[in-house]
Amino acid sequence: MKRRAARMLVLVLLASGLAVAGENRPARVALPEINIEKSGKCVAPVDEMRRNHMKMLLHQRDQTMHQGIRGTQHSLKGCIDCHASSRTNSVLGKDGFCSSCHVYAAVSIDCFECHSPLRQVRAAGGLR
Repeated sequence: MKRRAARMLVLVLLASGLAVAGENRPARVALPEINIEKSGKCVAPVDEMRRNHMKMLLHQRDQTMHQGIRGTQHSLKGCIDCHASSRTNSVLGKDGFCSSCHVYAAVSIDCFECHSPLRQVRAAGGLR
């Protein structure tokens, strides 16, 4: 009987400790600050863009590369035109629109391995 009571006490203490641990406390890593300088409406609501922007970009890529359809609704250029910093003209860097969330989520951005001015200069026979 005493063992059973001790087990129950341990379970109650563990449960109360988990409840306290689940309280809203500041995150250990600062949330990204997103700065949108250009006013206007995005192609989809914010929550949908946060969850699905990569799927939209990949779908647009497939339509463009494989089917020759050059739509603009979900184009990378459209995203950059709206979300690039007016100071740096980029979505990358310390405070860049894309970089701020991708660094926070520990997700690499591979779009700009091909879509960058440096890549275009190299493709044209420039820098090596």
